Amino acid sequence: MIRILALSAAIATAAVAAQAAGHAHAPVKTSADGYLTDGHDMTLYTFDKDSAGQSACYDKCAVAWPPLALEEGAKLPEGFDLIKRTDGTEQIAYKGQPLYLWFKDTAPGETSGDGVKGVWHIAKP
Repeated sequence: MIRILALSAAIATAAVAAQAAGHAHAPVKTSADGYLTDGHDMTLYTFDKDSAGQSACYDKCAVAWPPLALEEGAKLPEGFDLIKRTDGTEQIAYKGQPLYLWFKDTAPGETSGDGVKGVWHIAKP
């Protein structure tokens, strides 16, 4: 039980730090290696359990995999759109596929979320 609480606290702290640093609010771009990143070069991911235009990642999932949000006034690149989440927030999607960050990626270029539980993948254009 203590281990679970410590992990939950670590996940929450990482998610808050990522959002405070602006990671969850930056525009989307393509990295030199051909995968999608936020405006801070943090790798973006897709989730196999999502359906077109709908996220299946909420609560603890959304803490570990923060949904990518658009900063007010920012413009999305062509091919990207916003989807409405059931909690009322909006999330950036690529061709209807919701995009996420991964709390364990702490520096630009890290891709440690690729393949997690066989359902998380690096987002590619």
